Amino acid sequence: MPILEIKKYPLPSLKVKAKKVYGVTVDEKRILDDMAETMYLNQGVGLAATQVGIDRQLAVIDVGEGLIKLVNPTITSKKGSAQMEEGCLSIPGIQVKIRRARGVSVSALNESGEPVNFTASGLFARAIQHEVDHLTGKLIIDYLNPLRRFLLKKKAAKKI
Repeated sequence: MPILEIKKYPLPSLKVKAKKVYGVTVDEKRILDDMAETMYLNQGVGLAATQVGIDRQLAVIDVGEGLIKLVNPTITSKKGSAQMEEGCLSIPGIQVKIRRARGVSVSALNESGEPVNFTASGLFARAIQHEVDHLTGKLIIDYLNPLRRFLLKKKAAKKI
């Protein structure tokens, strides 16, 4: 399987809202497999298709409980709140404290194109929210106040 190139901030493609997938084909399955391999080789816990330059609502996540492949993931409800530092494969070297829901309910398609609905909590819920953000064009630095965002953008831009 080919390793995909992880796009780095400030590439404009990271701010694009991904297109919905209508029917999971062999192509989407291959992309999900390639994304999973890329995520593992880069020691990530999640990867969205937009991070590898693919404009489709696809994400892979593994927080140590096994790989999950999601197509068109949607968060249908949120519960609780917790703040934690997050990093991102597309913005290396940057950590941002983000308040997110402790638990989420998710609706998506699996890699076979079948509907799945499930709940997630803890790190798994956080990873899902992070990847769904990517699919809507939102990055971790978008959670910062304007001054801190400006300073981190400069820092990230120097790493390219």
